[in-house]
Amino acid sequence: MATFLYRVGRLAFRRRWYVALVWAAVLAAVGLGALKAPGAADEGFSMPGIESQKAFDLMEQRFPGATADSATARVVFIAPGGEKVTAAENKQAIEKAVTGLGDGTQVASAVDPFRARTISKDGSTAFATVTYRVGANDLTDASRTHLERAIEQARDSGLTVEAGGSALADNAGPGGTAEVIGVAIAAVVLLITFGSLAAAGLPLLTAVIGVGVSMATILTLSQALGLSTTTGTLAMMLGLAVGIDYALFVVSRYREERAKGRAPQEAAGLAAGTAGSAVVFAGLTVVIALAGLAVVGIPMLTKMGLAAAGAVVVAVLVALTLVPAFLGFWPNAVLTRRARKSGRIEVSGDTNGGSRWARFVLRRPVPVLLLGVVGLGALALPAADLQLGMPGDEAKPVSTTERRAYDALAAGFGPGFNGPLTVVVDGRGAADAKGAADEIAQRIGATKGVVSVSPARFNDAGDTAVFSVVPSTAPTDEKTKDLVTTIRDERPGIESATGASYEVTGSTAMNIDIAQKVQAALVPYLIVVVGLAIVLLLVVFRSLLVPLKAALGFLLSVLASLGAVVVVFQQGHGAELLGVEQTGPIMSLMPIFLVGIVFGLAMDYEVFLVSRMREAYVHGESPAQAVTSGFRHSARVVVAAALIMIAVFAGFIGESDSMIKMIGFGLASAVLFDAFVVRMAIVPAVLALLGHRAWWLPKWLDRALPRVDVEGEALARRPETEEPAADTARDLEPART
Repeated sequence: MATFLYRVGRLAFRRRWYVALVWAAVLAAVGLGALKAPGAADEGFSMPGIESQKAFDLMEQRFPGATADSATARVVFIAPGGEKVTAAENKQAIEKAVTGLGDGTQVASAVDPFRARTISKDGSTAFATVTYRVGANDLTDASRTHLERAIEQARDSGLTVEAGGSALADNAGPGGTAEVIGVAIAAVVLLITFGSLAAAGLPLLTAVIGVGVSMATILTLSQALGLSTTTGTLAMMLGLAVGIDYALFVVSRYREERAKGRAPQEAAGLAAGTAGSAVVFAGLTVVIALAGLAVVGIPMLTKMGLAAAGAVVVAVLVALTLVPAFLGFWPNAVLTRRARKSGRIEVSGDTNGGSRWARFVLRRPVPVLLLGVVGLGALALPAADLQLGMPGDEAKPVSTTERRAYDALAAGFGPGFNGPLTVVVDGRGAADAKGAADEIAQRIGATKGVVSVSPARFNDAGDTAVFSVVPSTAPTDEKTKDLVTTIRDERPGIESATGASYEVTGSTAMNIDIAQKVQAALVPYLIVVVGLAIVLLLVVFRSLLVPLKAALGFLLSVLASLGAVVVVFQQGHGAELLGVEQTGPIMSLMPIFLVGIVFGLAMDYEVFLVSRMREAYVHGESPAQAVTSGFRHSARVVVAAALIMIAVFAGFIGESDSMIKMIGFGLASAVLFDAFVVRMAIVPAVLALLGHRAWWLPKWLDRALPRVDVEGEALARRPETEEPAADTARDLEPART
């Protein structure tokens, strides 16, 4: 491995123009393909295997003319204090507003609340439902502007008017501020780490090129592979993250080899052979974690994981070829300013911040280990109370009209009105389908916790009915979850009495089912991903205990970050500091995203840090000396990489959307815990206590595992290759300072 990558690095350095032109051609080709490719379809969200999805599919099959995917807006009218919406002036203003709402070019219907009888019992609140002919993603800016203008005109009459629904959803996602802030902070961290604008800019440039190739490829293949507009979100975030990291490690090793007196081409080859080997295996662990998302069983999540895995592969290829090629164009530009001006390359001595920290831990391994484990364990305890769900408008800031509409409907019609259950009755097996549907509706309506049941609506064939059930509790309330379970548990007796079957769906039931399925899939996902990664790390480190320690440390940091998310977003401690106005269940997919993304990044830090320790140990240093050597060479770069990731993820905390805040906070916390507590404290403490046993591997397992030279042992035995005169002429004089 190391020898092959060494040759690749030297070849890319020597043939830099060809390498640069090949990448430019690839970028141009996929870019042209992306421009000509048809727009990505909105495939929606589906979760095969759960009852709510089966009921939804049955509804689409039996009601072919239904517009379930059409955008809707629910406009809420609240009368001034003490008045009723049925008062003459208020009624006239509402009817005028509904007429205006129905005039939109994409509007299918706007239902008058006085005809639909959607007025609260106290007469203070009413709502009108606006249905569009197209989905939310296909709504034009003109339609949204028309909706907003009609709402403003209604407000001018003295009514309080708010609106919610999919028609108001912002499908553009974050505005890019978070990414810009993250990249800016990354540039500052790289500049401080390297002390050179070129060295700081090169990882950013190559990462952007890699992300450009990945995203253009995803857009080109979107229609052929059925990729949605959201598929590339994870690919862009991780592609940028690991692209910076991998280039950072290669450039850092190049500078180190130059400091040892190596000529530029030789240094580039050695950087690709050593740091590049670590990049390959780190990239493989990330790919395993992302491809493992298929275990969850959500098609959209599987596609997102595979697309992101492809972006990571591109980042690895860029680090191994394009980075050495750029080093060939500017072999001395990545060195420090003092080295370029003086003509003498500085070589760091045996002592720096990393080695001093390593010696501190080696002198006190037990206290450091206990402090790290106990601290993360305490943070992980709240994760036992984790409640999964899908926060909706109730989690948005009160400054948004969606949140105010949600609160107004809950106050006027009850907390369960915002999350009605939909019951689909299949009466094909019943002698009287309509009678069976009516009896099922009556029995469900008599269930404790049900406020009301709507009249059943039948399909054209008359064998399938749909009706709504309004719970007495809010959509995210645990009592609502219990109600859904109760209705489903009553099914055997009801079905045997009526001869018809029924299933429960709707957004509330769907969220409950998704949470349960994700929770059930989390353990198998961990087993698959962590198991495969342990096997991979066994090959890399030729050790039994180091991979197990790496996996256990990762689990500890993930549980601690989940605990922190629960404390802030579910229990509300410190929520105001982050601008979280409403606490509630944690987003169902949050644990899976957290495990998948952080596992890949954690194994990155593990491979880059411990591989240098393994390299030193293989070359004859004692276990304690190897730990110190690993920290002396890698700690600064690992810290820089972690700070970059924390900055990128923490930038999302400033977004207004509660779910984006949650993801940003969770990922930033996980990287903080894993990089600075697990990898920088617990890992050296454990290695100090294990000594030589840390690198022990049973002989039978040693023979069974393939041998891969990650430490560059073959390169250390290889006589240095002569450099071409053109390259040697540009060398700076190496000197130890």
